Amino acid sequence: MSTTSNWAGRTVLVTGAEGFIGSTLVDLLLAQGADVRAFVHYKPYAEKGHLAHLLDDPRVQLLAGDVRDPGRVSDAVEGCDTVFHLAALIGIPYSYDSPGAYVQTNVVGTENVAEACRRHAVRRMVHTSTSEVYGTARTAPIDESHPLQPQSPYSASKIGADMTALSHWHAFELPVTVVRPFNTYGPRQSARAVIPTILAQLHAGAREIKLGSLTPTRDFTYVTDTARGFMAAADCDRALGQVLNLGTGREISIGDLALALIAASGRDAQLVADPSRLRPSGSEVHRLLSDNTRAREWTGWEPQVSLEDGLKQTSEWVAAHLNLFAPDRYQV
Repeated sequence: MSTTSNWAGRTVLVTGAEGFIGSTLVDLLLAQGADVRAFVHYKPYAEKGHLAHLLDDPRVQLLAGDVRDPGRVSDAVEGCDTVFHLAALIGIPYSYDSPGAYVQTNVVGTENVAEACRRHAVRRMVHTSTSEVYGTARTAPIDESHPLQPQSPYSASKIGADMTALSHWHAFELPVTVVRPFNTYGPRQSARAVIPTILAQLHAGAREIKLGSLTPTRDFTYVTDTARGFMAAADCDRALGQVLNLGTGREISIGDLALALIAASGRDAQLVADPSRLRPSGSEVHRLLSDNTRAREWTGWEPQVSLEDGLKQTSEWVAAHLNLFAPDRYQV
């Protein structure tokens, strides 16, 4: 199935719509004619984050709520053709401090979304996984049959969420597909992730870039490519009850990534180890490299933005939005 399906006239729910990937997905869906319900986490103040530019757009309905509330989730899902479930508690370091919160939001929240999709007979639910569920690669590149290894409370909660979603396919024939992005990056990403962390330090004028381990490798995928993968998965019948990796098939070490970011930013800096940014030894994922064959062959999707171009675009965005970052503080 092509990634250029017609979304005109479809009512689509995006949970976690205020987030980095979610807001990018909302923009792409609108560009292809969809009517979007944007489910955002309730806050007692008016800030709408990455959806602020859509507040007066009649094609977007902003719904405040919490995926832990089954009633509110059910109301949001009713009448939707497709549900993209991105809402999650993310960030690995914080999961060491508050693992129970990850279970409640990621596992129970996914159960609530899946049950609402079943109750209201949606055409397709697309559930968001993460490459962190694989842990350190036992074989590379990693395909969808790779063992799941819960090396952090975050990854454990996402494994639980994935299994919850897929159980609804096996038990209830819920039309659900699990997409598993590999280290998405790009404009709008928060400082908790490595690329904006490095860029914020660089554009703030730092001459020493503080990082944790430099040796792990990652497969970085530009955010618009990830969002297109979600849309492609939503219209692929072969992907029902299946998992699709969304990655580039290219890996780079964190150390080499930092050097590439220094070059992309046009700054001059050296790398410095910061022990506070290290994961516990048994929790560090040393290698992630995707095999995206299934997504390419089943849906026609493939990444379009090179790492070099993506890093340049991300650098420009961070430089223009440096007020959103606190370069001198480690954000978990």
